[in-house]
Amino acid sequence: MADIQVGVLSCSGEEYLGGTLARMAVRKVMEEMRPGKVVTLCLPLYIAGGEEERNFAKDYPVISVDGCGKYCAKNATLRFSGVVRDTINIADIVGEDTVLSEVVSMRDIKEEHYLMVNRIADEICQKVDVILTE
Repeated sequence: MADIQVGVLSCSGEEYLGGTLARMAVRKVMEEMRPGKVVTLCLPLYIAGGEEERNFAKDYPVISVDGCGKYCAKNATLRFSGVVRDTINIADIVGEDTVLSEVVSMRDIKEEHYLMVNRIADEICQKVDVILTE
């Protein structure tokens, strides 16, 4: 299954740390940990009617990476494409209080946040690897 790519639909929440961690972890997986195996899907475009995003999610396995328990990425995939192969709620990994803390700027990201990104990225990779070996 070398030709299969896994789509990862990340939280786009800018207001809280959970969204920032989700986007950072997805980029890390896509660019450093599983390049060529993972593509990211744009949640705002997905919701606004982006046919390319929606069609990809219909044809390829998708993992949603949600920054909190609202599951916006998962719910958008279910609504517009019908299938979510797997999902990650970052609050389950780093805690609800952590994901709902405010981060105004990337300049506010500290070493502890990068460690969280690594944990989340590892979780995404585990799910990607399962999909790619099936």
